[in-house]
Amino acid sequence: MIKVAIAGNIASGKSEVQNILETLNYKVLDTDKTAHDLLKLYSDKIKYLFKDYNISDESGSISREKLGKLIFSNESLKQRLEEFLHPLIKEEICKFFTDNINEKMMFVGIPLVYEANMQDLFDKILFIYTDDDIRKERLIQRNNYTEEYAKIRISSQQPQEEKVKLADYVIYNNKTVRDLKESVINLLSKLGK
Repeated sequence: MIKVAIAGNIASGKSEVQNILETLNYKVLDTDKTAHDLLKLYSDKIKYLFKDYNISDESGSISREKLGKLIFSNESLKQRLEEFLHPLIKEEICKFFTDNINEKMMFVGIPLVYEANMQDLFDKILFIYTDDDIRKERLIQRNNYTEEYAKIRISSQQPQEEKVKLADYVIYNNKTVRDLKESVINLLSKLGK
């Protein structure tokens, strides 16, 4: 089994790459979705970790928007959440591989593979690179972020140029979805060799 991490900074097109792989019948674990599920599952523990802050919505559930704004403006709070979530996410990745032991190739969408120090779980790392200006525009349009908040989110992550040097493969996603699909298919033929 070849275990491939799909990494990339915010709004680089990782979800689109995951969708393409799924339409080609590959199994993909989306750790963003896993993290969201864990936020619900462990909401009481997370609320306790952030008991000095208002991270709940009107219904009393964790507001991902409030939590996001809090942790992306405070590095130590971001670290607090990651120290809680990352071991749980690692467990889910290992379970995903075990449950699908007979697959030839497995993919895990893990945006912060380097920051989470989980690169050893994978045989290959694919990094999706998209120009910062394009990512900023996507965040403004897709997430209704202000330009200022989009810049904060982009700058809160390790620069893409550093991650490109660490990756086994890089797909540049600055064009159309069709071009992206072509790049993914080319990559699959390289991985299959």
